[in-house]
Amino acid sequence: MAIWVDGDACPVVIKEILFRAAERSKVHVTLVANHALEIPRSRFVSFLQVSSGFDVADNEIVKRLSSGDLVITGDIPLASDAIEKGATALSSRGELFTRENIRGRLNMRDFLDTLRSTGVPTVGPPPLNHRDRQLFANHLDRWLAEYISKNQP
Repeated sequence: MAIWVDGDACPVVIKEILFRAAERSKVHVTLVANHALEIPRSRFVSFLQVSSGFDVADNEIVKRLSSGDLVITGDIPLASDAIEKGATALSSRGELFTRENIRGRLNMRDFLDTLRSTGVPTVGPPPLNHRDRQLFANHLDRWLAEYISKNQP
């Protein structure tokens, strides 16, 4: 099992949590982005740079992930694809995407896209706060605990 990170939009503070978790749990974390990212020297953290273009990083993550992996993304279609492949999807705000809630999230995303395309202004998400970081860390810890329990002799 591995953790795949949609690196283009992942906040630095979330990356730092992931880097520490990778070292602590010895689980592999791969950041995928279409621009260079700095990562720590670690045998558990890697970076995959893809060409620029619409959904290139997302498509690469979907192609490489396996059932049981964790995908860190705020991209709803990527989260949906990950769930379809048997992975867990978690936003950097700590929202766990599931089979039960992903359809509603996709519908809301499409609705907001339609509004924006007709010229209706919409607001983006608020800045990441302490509660978001804590919720993310809690979900990550639960996933890691499950990962470790499955991989202990």
